[in-house]
Amino acid sequence: ILWCGTCRGETTMSSRPEHTAPPELFYNDEEAHKYTVNTRMIQIQAELTQRCIELICLPDEPCHILDVGCGSGLSGQELSDVGHTWVGCDISGSMLNVAVEREVDGDLMQHDMGHGLPFRPGSFDGVISVSALQWLCNADKRCHDPRKRLAAFFTTLYSSMARGARAAMQFYPENPDQMEMITTYAMRAGFSGGLVVDYPNSTRAKKIFLCLVAGGVAAPLPAPKGADDGPATSASFVSAQRDRSAGKHLKRGAKKTGKEWILAKKERRRRQENKGEVRPDTKFTGRKRRPKF
Repeated sequence: ILWCGTCRGETTMSSRPEHTAPPELFYNDEEAHKYTVNTRMIQIQAELTQRCIELICLPDEPCHILDVGCGSGLSGQELSDVGHTWVGCDISGSMLNVAVEREVDGDLMQHDMGHGLPFRPGSFDGVISVSALQWLCNADKRCHDPRKRLAAFFTTLYSSMARGARAAMQFYPENPDQMEMITTYAMRAGFSGGLVVDYPNSTRAKKIFLCLVAGGVAAPLPAPKGADDGPATSASFVSAQRDRSAGKHLKRGAKKTGKEWILAKKERRRRQENKGEVRPDTKFTGRKRRPKF
C-alpha cells in the first residue's frame, strides 16, 4: 500500500516518500507497523479501497481480483469482506510480513510491478490499486527508466485481465506531466478509460483514480464525487492500439494506382533533389495497358 493517503494529503511536495528512498527501503518494519496501529491510516485505506471497488463495477457474484501494491493487506481485507478472492503483490517485504501476521485471506507475492506482472492471460476479473502507481515514475536505480517500467507494467496488466474487465488505480501524481505520462502508456498498452477526480475543489480530500477497461467496448466513466458545483472532473481516452489499427486499415485500403496518383508521385520526385530524371507527362501516362495475349 505504497504511501497511504493520510500522509499525502497533508505533506509538502518536497517530502513525498518516493523522493526519500526506494519503496522497498522506505516501507521498512517501522513504517509497516503503522498500518496496524494507526486507525486513521486504516480508515482512509478502507475508504479508498471501497471507492476502487465501486469504480470497477463488479457483478453480483464472487470475482478474482488483483491488488497492485497490496502492502499489509488492508485493501485485500475489504475485497474479502464483499466475497471476492484476491491476489496481492508488493515490493516491500516488511509490508507483506504484516499481511502474513494479520492472516489475510488472499495470496501474496513480493514483486516489483515495474518489471511487469507474471500472471497468465485473462487471470483477473478486475484490478485495484491504492497509492502505488506514482512510484513507477521515479528512477530509483541507474537502470530504471520510468517509461520502460510503465510500459512493462501496463502491457502485462492488460494481458492478465479478462476482456472487458476494469481496473481502478488511485494515485498521487506529482505534476501534470506525470499524469500525462501514465495515461499515455496505459493507452499504448491497449486500455481505454480515463481519469476520475473526486472532490476536485478540496485540497485534502481530492483523490485521482485511473479507470481502465481491457478490451471490449469503451464505457462511459463513472461520475466523480463532490463535483456538483465545480467544472468537469473526468477525462476519457481511447486505446492507442485501436487508433493504430484503424490507421493501418485505411492505409491498406488506400488506392495507389491510377493516373492522378502517378502524376502526383512524379511531381513529388521532381521536387526532390538527386532523384534522377523523371520522364515527362504524356497522354499515355497512367493509361492502363491491355493484357498480353
